Amino acid sequence: MTSQALGQIRAAAAAAHPREACGILLGTGTRITAAREAANVHASPQTHFEIDPQALIDAHRQARGGGAQVLGYFHSHPSGPPEPSATDRACAAGDGKVWAIVAGTEVRLWRDDPEGFVPLSYSACDP
Repeated sequence: MTSQALGQIRAAAAAAHPREACGILLGTGTRITAAREAANVHASPQTHFEIDPQALIDAHRQARGGGAQVLGYFHSHPSGPPEPSATDRACAAGDGKVWAIVAGTEVRLWRDDPEGFVPLSYSACDP
């Protein structure tokens, strides 16, 4: 993950606090190069997140047009640890996408596998 993407995730979480921030992880292959913040359109944004569907549509259209691929999603836990909550587990699609979860300044990555979330390691690097 680039240092810039990591910074974008942390900045989105800080700006949204005490609500949950959310957005889309973009990149190529397995490398996350950007984190695009999106509106949290959930009715209870203090405890849940729902990425604005139009932001998802736009990101997929840009990817089909040669832009960065949608590698996954990010959201924050304003009052919990940076790991999948029971709600996250219940809402997960099991599609293999990466989830970045941030609590405070700590960011952890998870892969949403059909069997459940799998922790991923990462390092921050410059492009």
